[in-house]
Amino acid sequence: MRAVLSSVGALLISAAILLAGGGLLSTLVAVRAGIEGFPVIAIGLMTSAYYAGFISGCLGTPHLVKRVGHVRVFAALSSLTAAATLMHVLAVNIPVWIVLRMITGFCFAGLYMLIESWINEQTPNEARGQVLSVYRMVDLGAVTAGQFMLSMADVGEFVLFSVVAICVALAIIPITLSTSKAPIAVTQTSLNLKKLVRTVPLAVAGCFAVGIANGSFWGVAPVMVQQLGHPVLVVSMFMSVVIATGALLQWPVGFLSDKLGRRLVLILVSLCAAGSGIFLWQFAPVSTEFMLLGGALFGAFSMQLFGLSAAHANDYAEPHEFIAINGGLLLIYGIGSIIGPSVVPVVMTQWGPSALFVFTAAIHVVLAVYGTYRRTRRDTAPDSGDYVPIPRPRAFALMLRIDPRVRRRKKKNSVMSKDI
Repeated sequence: MRAVLSSVGALLISAAILLAGGGLLSTLVAVRAGIEGFPVIAIGLMTSAYYAGFISGCLGTPHLVKRVGHVRVFAALSSLTAAATLMHVLAVNIPVWIVLRMITGFCFAGLYMLIESWINEQTPNEARGQVLSVYRMVDLGAVTAGQFMLSMADVGEFVLFSVVAICVALAIIPITLSTSKAPIAVTQTSLNLKKLVRTVPLAVAGCFAVGIANGSFWGVAPVMVQQLGHPVLVVSMFMSVVIATGALLQWPVGFLSDKLGRRLVLILVSLCAAGSGIFLWQFAPVSTEFMLLGGALFGAFSMQLFGLSAAHANDYAEPHEFIAINGGLLLIYGIGSIIGPSVVPVVMTQWGPSALFVFTAAIHVVLAVYGTYRRTRRDTAPDSGDYVPIPRPRAFALMLRIDPRVRRRKKKNSVMSKDI
């Protein structure tokens, strides 16, 4: 295990630096937009633009890698990300920021895919689960650190955008100097969304609902905290609490889903996520303590639903269908993440900042009702595999190649396109 970690050490360092910068940028853009007086609807559109770019990056990066290789694509996307980050300061207006968020989404999708596929290429099958656990620790730790960097300087100045650009630029160094051999890129795996809907409709509904609800949260929750009158430090604390509790409950929820069944646990978790949303709606405006407690509950439950949906889909997947099914789920999540941030600002404008969580609660209730309906339509999968926690959908790109049902037939088939 030590030898494996040593071989991917440089990649993990790049991942940590990049994720810290990305975590900071996501919250920074929302907070700065609020300070600049951008309407919450415009902030939601920026988030939708990010996810639109992210989907494009998932689809387009493999073709770039096929043409010029991993290292050159990583360097190009990093440079473009750093430039787009600094452009936020040079042109502070809504149309430009929407375009910049789309570019950033495209770049970060490619960067995540490159690092994750590269790490996977260097990891033998017997150590892959352990390496994934280390990667998840790096992921969550770096993103949490990025949230706390928000209080390092005045959000209204250029400093924090420069910090993000520096992080992205520094992430190039370990990758470009690494002696690890880059994975081989081949053609893209096709997706069959119609078959996916027929095979696992609840998993599709789950990923779509998570995209709407969680995409809305990541896009405008920092603005909500601001509009409730809290300083930037509280914004970073609130976002960090959501991430931390979302990570802590991954294994307990997974254990329960193995024992009780995916659909039942998905229904219960959806109802708990809805309850946490109602709690935040009612009590987030009352005090900081209640808001942080509600955020902890929201993260603990809402951040489990993507992993549960993916596990449910994989229970019904044939070995040869695994890549297409999971790639389709990621695409469905991305579509939901475009829609949610475009709709929820209207809700917040009409009923106040904390109404964000009325919206997420409604989505979670609908998912629970549909899950209950699906339990009456089909029996539980006869051969459910062990649950593998997925803290955030972005990490799902790596999961496509980690599941024990996915075996590399030949080295040429270890493809970047399997990450989508």
